[in-house]
Amino acid sequence: MKSLSLARALALIVPLLMLAGAYGFQYLGGLPPCEMCWWQRYPHFAAVPLALIAYGLRGRACISALFVGLAGLAVGVSGLIGLFHAGVEYGWWEGLTTCSTMPAGDSAADLLDQIMASPVTRCDVAPWSLMGISMAGYNGLLSSATALAILALLLKARKA
Repeated sequence: MKSLSLARALALIVPLLMLAGAYGFQYLGGLPPCEMCWWQRYPHFAAVPLALIAYGLRGRACISALFVGLAGLAVGVSGLIGLFHAGVEYGWWEGLTTCSTMPAGDSAADLLDQIMASPVTRCDVAPWSLMGISMAGYNGLLSSATALAILALLLKARKA
């Protein structure tokens, strides 16, 4: 069951690292997320508790594998959203929204002040890239590869 253990580890560690990176760029790097950036985070948020449940149920391999698979599916969804977002950034296709970040306020006056002071973060402009690949592109590549690796490991564990 070494394959299942590795799949469980990937299903937990990769979403945690991807979220840590996203929040690092946001709070340490000063790059506020656009709407599609948030869409990529949500599946990682789901993957973490699913992977933790899989760890809690590791004595019951079949059920643990189910939760690892669900976590892997969530990671894959984030990857697909990331690839779509990267395509929007590279101008290959149009996004689905107006893609700007506007925080909500406590009152109407607060809301107007916050809207006027908030940065507009566009989904069709990559605020950062490394070797021509944006953050969305890296999320798309790494999350998709991780989801495929988890699937392969689960299939290998099933045959064992």
